[in-house]
Amino acid sequence: MRQKTNSGAVRVMRDTMGRVRQEISIQRLLEWAFADECASVDFEDEGTLAVGYGHIGNAQRMADRGLLGCPIDGGGRSYPDADADLVAAAVAVLPEGCGGRGMALQIAELARARRVPDAMVGKRVRCVPVGWRQNQHGGRAATQVIGQGVDCSGRKVKKYEVLVCPVSYTHTARDIARARRNYLQWRLALMELRQTFVSYNNLSRWTVSSALPSRAPWQNSI
Repeated sequence: MRQKTNSGAVRVMRDTMGRVRQEISIQRLLEWAFADECASVDFEDEGTLAVGYGHIGNAQRMADRGLLGCPIDGGGRSYPDADADLVAAAVAVLPEGCGGRGMALQIAELARARRVPDAMVGKRVRCVPVGWRQNQHGGRAATQVIGQGVDCSGRKVKKYEVLVCPVSYTHTARDIARARRNYLQWRLALMELRQTFVSYNNLSRWTVSSALPSRAPWQNSI
């Protein structure tokens, strides 16, 4: 049986503990947590980290406040789902080998926008004129004088202007390589997160599938 959710079509499954959970990819799980549930990444002090991989999040805070036996006044913001809080906690403690805090923030930002990193798919290095000039015959590359030359091939010496066409390079090889390295590191971080949830198996609503974003989407554009 399949059901439609905000995270797309997912498969309903029952695990060995009898929990009914929906199968979802790690990318869709992140989008659900940060876009749908509005979870946030909190980099808390080492002393406030919970045992395992995450910080003490909203679910724990709600439980602690429940011990008071009465509601706390103030604020109108609802807490994210407990699973979304676990997702945010796992993202917050990404290892440095997967990009650390910088990658954690990028993952959250991209998930909220339901986007992937720009891998410059289809982009090529191009050499283009810096400027253009228009006349009655159409457009032509702008040039500039850098000096004078002498033509002694004829009976009379002639002087002429030496012109160059200033150019610039768009989507340089360095820019494309940097963007694709970032995409690959983002995908590596998603692999790390997927393995985390497969190992802990502690989400109440979801079971994370093996699906991952394309390894090299730029290869499909060649």
